[in-house]
Amino acid sequence: MHKFFLTNKPLGLTPLEALEHLRREKGIGADVPMTYAGRLDPMAEGLLLILVGDECKIKDQYLGLDKEYEIEVLLGVSSDTGDVLGKIKRQDDSVSNYSPQHFSEQIIQEKITSLIGKRTEKYPAYSSKPVNGKPLFMYAREVALGGENFNDIDMPEKEIEIYSIDFCGAYVISKEKSLETVLERILKVKGDFRQEEIINSWKQTLEGKVIREQFQIIKLKVKSSSGAYMRTLAEKLGESLGVHALAWSIKRTKIGDFDL
Repeated sequence: MHKFFLTNKPLGLTPLEALEHLRREKGIGADVPMTYAGRLDPMAEGLLLILVGDECKIKDQYLGLDKEYEIEVLLGVSSDTGDVLGKIKRQDDSVSNYSPQHFSEQIIQEKITSLIGKRTEKYPAYSSKPVNGKPLFMYAREVALGGENFNDIDMPEKEIEIYSIDFCGAYVISKEKSLETVLERILKVKGDFRQEEIINSWKQTLEGKVIREQFQIIKLKVKSSSGAYMRTLAEKLGESLGVHALAWSIKRTKIGDFDL
């Protein structure tokens, strides 16, 4: 019996769906415990470490492994989840310094350098981190429906470290292509992730009056400690540039010494 498996989780699946797919593929009985060490959101793809049997008892040893990612950051809009699978929260207005020519490589390099190092970050509102026995995303949904405010919740924090960020280029995408891509990705997600609300939000934004016809997307390679959210990093890059931003794509390529 294998102690663990390394699998390439496709975009759209939850880690649990990927785990159950692997269980069926390998013929592992339902009585054998399995768990994943390090979550990947539905809109993220890449390396997922799945533990089997007694190896599940030392899950914490795997959770602490460093990670590497390839991510794309879309500039110009933000969502309530920090990625594509979220309702549009804000878009940049006409007074933004985000020009049609987009940001130069020099400016981007300066800003990503400022994001390297150790810091304490709050967990994203839409995450599975439990607070008082309930995951944060459940509180976030209640807030969206008019329930309690996040100000009443003691948001957990963690210390993370970004070891390095490599700039890998940038490109532009039209608002029409953006919407087409978003819809294609969201429709791959099963289960209840507010898909209808999210699709309507993107349609209203990109089919409505937007400030520009194109958006800039920045490509990065990131090496980080365990616990670093690439969604949060994307938002912080936008903040450093003075614009709204979200994670357009996330691919995990390495966990510790394991890679794709």
